[in-house]
Amino acid sequence: MTPELPDARWRKSSFSGGTNGNCVEVTFDCGGAIRDSKNPNGPVLCVNIARMVSMIKNGHR
Repeated sequence: MTPELPDARWRKSSFSGGTNGNCVEVTFDCGGAIRDSKNPNGPVLCVNIARMVSMIKNGHR
């Protein structure tokens, strides 16, 4: 089920763009969510952004 986030302020990744097709957007409005910027009406992955960033920085995959 895709969460309803009509008022979310999405921010496109600085690494998105170009011709490689890898485009993501993130919002912090609901605690954190990630979506494919090419498909804004598609699925959204709800995550704890702060925890995810911390785990990535600590080498967890």
